[in-house]
Amino acid sequence: MVAARGRPREFDVEEALERAVDVFWRQGYEGTTLENLTDAMHISRPSLYAAFGNKEGAFRQALGRYARVEMSYVDDALAMPTSREVAEHYLRSNVVAITLPGRPPGCLSIQGGLSGNPSDQRVVEFLNASRGAGEARFVERFQKAIVEGDLPHSEDPAELARYLTTVSAGLAVQAAGGADRASLMKTAERALRAFP
Repeated sequence: MVAARGRPREFDVEEALERAVDVFWRQGYEGTTLENLTDAMHISRPSLYAAFGNKEGAFRQALGRYARVEMSYVDDALAMPTSREVAEHYLRSNVVAITLPGRPPGCLSIQGGLSGNPSDQRVVEFLNASRGAGEARFVERFQKAIVEGDLPHSEDPAELARYLTTVSAGLAVQAAGGADRASLMKTAERALRAFP
């Protein structure tokens, strides 16, 4: 017996996710309704359920797209030849990304889950795990820097990575609160003094 095939998708998933990124970024996970999503994505509820499962599924995929597109500078930073250049590229690019004209200020991965109902705990845990995975990439890169002699053996890669990601998160919160690019860049430059 051959299973019946569903109707072909009548929308571009990546385009729909780009719109979902915007609405989740502006309104947070909790503040975004299914109606907000379907209106922004220009799709029906049945199409949303078929493509993404539910609101949480759409959020997870939107965050994945956000990481690939809006935060592609992280990969570039990690490829830099020294730990100082890693941090410099990361923080400077972060400041640019969180202050882009036409985009919400701040960072989706921070603002998406700043508040939430107990029923949204899975989303909060998902965001924490995503940020933790990003931090782990910096730990690995700084461990490599120690092996290569770029950082002293007395340096703690986990502590350094936590410092870098904490500064980045703080910059995003400040941007969301209205801080301008120039003042945030000064803060990033001050933070870079921690790197040899």
